[in-house]
Amino acid sequence: MNIIPVLDLMNGQVVHAKHGDRLNYLPIQSTLCSSSQPLAIVDAFLELYPFKQLYIADINAIQKNGDHRNIISSITLAFPNLEIYLDAGFSSTEDINIFNKIKVTPVLGSESITTIDDYRAITKEHKKRMLLSLDFKNDVYQGPPALLQDSKYWQNELILMSLSKVGSQSGPDLEKLKHLKKMSPQTKIYAAGGVRDLGDLNTLKSENIDGALIASAIHNGNLSQSDLIKAQA
Repeated sequence: MNIIPVLDLMNGQVVHAKHGDRLNYLPIQSTLCSSSQPLAIVDAFLELYPFKQLYIADINAIQKNGDHRNIISSITLAFPNLEIYLDAGFSSTEDINIFNKIKVTPVLGSESITTIDDYRAITKEHKKRMLLSLDFKNDVYQGPPALLQDSKYWQNELILMSLSKVGSQSGPDLEKLKHLKKMSPQTKIYAAGGVRDLGDLNTLKSENIDGALIASAIHNGNLSQSDLIKAQA
């Protein structure tokens, strides 16, 4: 079980994502540190556990309202061994090219992709490793139907992003996760949204889910260092 901490960036600071209601995200309040500054939060994550990846959601970029290139670049320079998964609302090859000088692994969020042809164009032009995120809000899929219905479009790793469960402490969307794993057993499936504690992680492991993207349960202390060690053993 690969645990990937999440950094939601909005207006220059780390915010607490809740239910996908991006207009009302507030600066993070964490048990790990007293700051909402990105570098301080990443440093606190790594003090807690030697994570190998970090997932960054650039909320401004997703909403087409600026981006955090400078901050993300500073994170890659300060933590060169940390792989950055970045969702910056990529909807075209031009969007990805904006981040070409920064060492990141692009995450293609289905909510940002208008047509399957746009997705094909991105994946054809950019041969480097990418992840696809299948995005749901209020239990409704957001994106081109073909991406959800046909696993031939999936990359080797796939995120199920349950936006309404993010920050909800309501548990992961097990039924959808199991369905995706059944569609493509060889694909690594990551749960995003709703994970509360070690019990949820153990449940995901029992269903052969490969990893989880987590923010709230780390910041509120529900997942301790010993829990993270047990989950990733």
